[in-house]
Amino acid sequence: MSFPRSRRAFVGQSLAGLAGLGAEADTPPAPSVSAARAWNVICVGAHPDDPETGCGGTLAAYAELGHRATIIYLTRGERGIAGKSLEEAAAIRTAEAEQACRILGVRPVFAGQIDGATELSGPRATQFAALLEAEKPDVVFAQWPLDTHPDHQVAAQLVLRAWLAAHRRFPLYFFEVNTGHQSLGFAPTDYVDVTSRREKKKAALLAHRSQHGDEIVRQHVQLMEDFRGREVGVAAAEAFSALGHRLPPAGGAPPG
Repeated sequence: MSFPRSRRAFVGQSLAGLAGLGAEADTPPAPSVSAARAWNVICVGAHPDDPETGCGGTLAAYAELGHRATIIYLTRGERGIAGKSLEEAAAIRTAEAEQACRILGVRPVFAGQIDGATELSGPRATQFAALLEAEKPDVVFAQWPLDTHPDHQVAAQLVLRAWLAAHRRFPLYFFEVNTGHQSLGFAPTDYVDVTSRREKKKAALLAHRSQHGDEIVRQHVQLMEDFRGREVGVAAAEAFSALGHRLPPAGGAPPG
């Protein structure tokens, strides 16, 4: 097995695997999907704002390339607003998630579990696998399973179970959120330069007003983007840990 001669060579290969999103801050994105069908890009997160935090720039990049990007929220964040009932909080956070998705150019789907009471039972795993299979994913991004939040753990494990049971294995990448505080022991294998999409991602997070999206950006997201960018020599990056089959090089057909 040969290894790249430098970290920059490594990240260039990694980014090529992620639909050819440019390794350099000033590199234009790969050609659009006009020569091949659009990919179904799925991101799974436990609560509204989790996918945006760890994967927002990458999802925006896929959407800009003409791919069909979808966020599956396991819950509607029902317990995320002090003093509000579950129903009131769900309505507020659903609207915020829908606005964030419009900004990123992605589609929201809600899996029907309850914030703070998520389940990893057999029936729930079967239900979620069917939901994910119906999306016909070409690539899936999911929360890192080693996380301090039980809902994050459940979201990750539901995706992993669906991946293991899938008739057609899709490439699976885990993303980080609030590393060192929530995501623990995260070990990146792939990076995406999100420098040119940083403001769009920030705007999506600011849509989560009930969660103080400005504080999320300032205290967590900017630090992660800066650090991951420093690792690979760009201004801002999102990092992922790959499991299973990688995507083909830019311009190639989706797997399957």
